[in-house]
Amino acid sequence: MLETILIEGLIYGIMVLGVFISFRALNFCDMTVDGAFPMGGCILAVCLLAGLPAALALPLVFLCGCLVGLCTTLLYTKFRIPDLLAGILTMTMLYSVNLRIMGNRANISFLRIKTPFSEITAFFEEKLPMLPSEIGILIFLLIFVILLKSLLDLFFHTDMGLTMGALGANEQMIVSLGVNPQILRGIGVCFGDGLAALAGAFAAMYNGFADVGSGTGVIVSGLASLMLGEFIIRSNKIQWQTLRVLLGSIIYRALMLLARQYGHHLHLTPNDLKFITGLLIIICLLISSMQGKIDLKKHFTRGTSK
Repeated sequence: MLETILIEGLIYGIMVLGVFISFRALNFCDMTVDGAFPMGGCILAVCLLAGLPAALALPLVFLCGCLVGLCTTLLYTKFRIPDLLAGILTMTMLYSVNLRIMGNRANISFLRIKTPFSEITAFFEEKLPMLPSEIGILIFLLIFVILLKSLLDLFFHTDMGLTMGALGANEQMIVSLGVNPQILRGIGVCFGDGLAALAGAFAAMYNGFADVGSGTGVIVSGLASLMLGEFIIRSNKIQWQTLRVLLGSIIYRALMLLARQYGHHLHLTPNDLKFITGLLIIICLLISSMQGKIDLKKHFTRGTSK
């Protein structure tokens, strides 16, 4: 059970890192994630069926996710469509695109196809039978996510990364510095959707199949994970912000797994998980609003005492 929580938390944590870039760093409401996530699994499935190794398929998945983000950015910048609507339009069109990618099939099974996860599992079952078979997948994901987090932390310490982080807070300041905010925003959104597609590919490998409907509600779960992480760690330092994103994703997956395992005691069914997710976000927003008012009251109290 613990291995499942950690594996799912790390896989979806890759997607939440992309949501963090769009929603927090850029202040861009990118709904494309709901379409980019299943697209990653669809492209991976087609590549594996065609005999392409996963080492080449995964970079292709990331690139296609970036192209999807570019489409959303062009709708926003060139056609003056609001960011929320631009993401919804791209997400809606991607459903048909994903069906076309998989040859008009709603899902493709990986059970008879070798994937990196199946090979890692087979290796541990043969060489280390005393350990759970999923430990190998967990180790692989830990290494991958740590490297990804380190690269993101390094990027946000560069001039471009610092400028991108400031773009969401004060766009006029970025313009006054002579930086084109449209290009900078486009880079961030593309990278975020690329991470969402990559997470979708890993999720498909772990589940053993790719499905065009696997992205339903992914953006909502990403926002819930993001907010949960912000309650755990309150910091403006990028290394802590990316860490809390991953921790929030793991905690969210743990809550959802507990709801599935023990929800029957409260007469809950899997159909109630979306309601629980929405309720969790509402609670997070209310607590965040209350904390903001308390911090503001403390600030004025200190100012008055001086």
